[in-house]
Formats: sequence, C-alpha cells, structure tokens
Amino acid sequence: MKLNIQFINAFTDTLFKGNSAAVILLEQWLTDDLMQSIATENMLSETAFLIKLPDGRFHIRWFSPLTEIDFCGHASLASAFVLFAKDENISQLTFYAGAIGDFNIEMKDEFITMNFPSMMPEPVSHIPSELLDGLSITPQQVLKNNQAYFAVYDNEEDVICVVQNAVKIKQLAPYDVVVTSPANDYDFVSRYFWPANGGDEDPVTGSIHAGLAPYWSSRLRVTSLMALQASSRGGLIKCDVLPDRVLVSGKAVQYLNGFIEV
Repeated sequence: MKLNIQFINAFTDTLFKGNSAAVILLEQWLTDDLMQSIATENMLSETAFLIKLPDGRFHIRWFSPLTEIDFCGHASLASAFVLFAKDENISQLTFYAGAIGDFNIEMKDEFITMNFPSMMPEPVSHIPSELLDGLSITPQQVLKNNQAYFAVYDNEEDVICVVQNAVKIKQLAPYDVVVTSPANDYDFVSRYFWPANGGDEDPVTGSIHAGLAPYWSSRLRVTSLMALQASSRGGLIKCDVLPDRVLVSGKAVQYLNGFIEV
C-alpha cells in the first residue's frame, strides 16, 4: 500500500526550525500497530493521521515514536497547513480528537490559529521528588494540569540553562515536564521535557500552551501573548486567552512531500 506523507515544520516559517510533524491523510484507519510502526520509523515528535468524517470534520490521531498521544498542537497545525494547501478555497477546519473533542482551526493573515480548551494548571500540594531530582535548578513554583508538571522559574536564564535527568523525569509518567519563566524579548519562554512519551526534549509543543498561556495571562494581566519555546530548533507561538478557550497560532513550512510503502 502506497501512502502520501508530508513533513511540515510547525511554529516557524523557516526550514529546519520549529517542530517537524509527519501528516498522512487516510481513507480509512490503519491498524494501531501499523500507525505506531510508521511513527516510530519517522522518528519525528509526532506523526498525525487524519480521516475526513461524513459531516466534514477531520478525525485526527497523533503518534510519537513511542506511543499514541492524547493531544498535540504542532502536528495539528501541520495537518491544517496540509489541508489548507490542498484546497485554497477553505480557511476554516474542524478537527475531532477523542481526548479533547472538537476544536476549530482558522487560516488568517499567514497564521494558522487553533482554538483549544483552556488547560490552566493548578498548584500542587506535594512536589514529587522525581521532579526536584530531575531538574538541575530548583523551580520557584510547581503546578500541574492533565498533561504535565509546570516548573516555574523567575528568569529566562534558568529555563535556558536547566538540565533534565531524563531517568528521573521519565518516572513522572504519564506526565511530562514544562519549564517556564518570563522572557526578555517575549512574554514568556518555555522548554518541554517528555522522555516518558516521545523523546528527551520536544522542539515546540503547541498543546502545552493551552496551559502556559492562561497561566502567564493571569500573572502578566494580558490576554494576548507571544511565546518562545527555547529548544535548539526554537519556535514562536502566538497565544490569545479567552474565558475558557486558548487560541494558539503559528506559521508552518513544508519540508517534504512523498510516498511511503507499507
């Protein structure tokens, strides 16, 4: 069986930057094992598989090299980029994912905007020792949502310099760890460690900004924010915080368009 596959760099307009995702449009689902094998072979942060439903929505599923993921922003942005390029007459899409339900995506002024449910983190009453032992710099505050622990620092230098102990961080599964602080040239900065679910460090993580943006919006008292994810590839994320939703926006660029044989 021959399948079209596209590699898209998300949250950037520059090749070799941002976070790469593979996008595969299907007529019907492959087996879970086969989709996982394809994602493992691709060795990108995520491979997204999509099927168009009779009502026009797209059912999307995301696989890291290790496992199926409940919620992925950058591969959703990459998938929308592929669909918008395929039909230039459309500017709005609706995706469905089992863990978060429906979410809308819009193309406007070169930005792809994803409308996510707010995932505001809450302070934790007990900080796991694996988290404290897993970060080389002790955070000032720790919060958590249903995706990750949030290790909050006072300054950008700590976020840039902190080193994870992947063995310790992996023990926090199924939770990942995001480290974050105010930024010098942006509203906030972050890095994302996820050894339990995909790899040591994710280049750019759209989904976690559904939690980061409302947190920093509350602290900074602004509703529109620009964020930097300070991985080695880097990425810029535009966020707009609504009462119970978060608009996460970015750009994308195509790297590869080809076929795989499975």
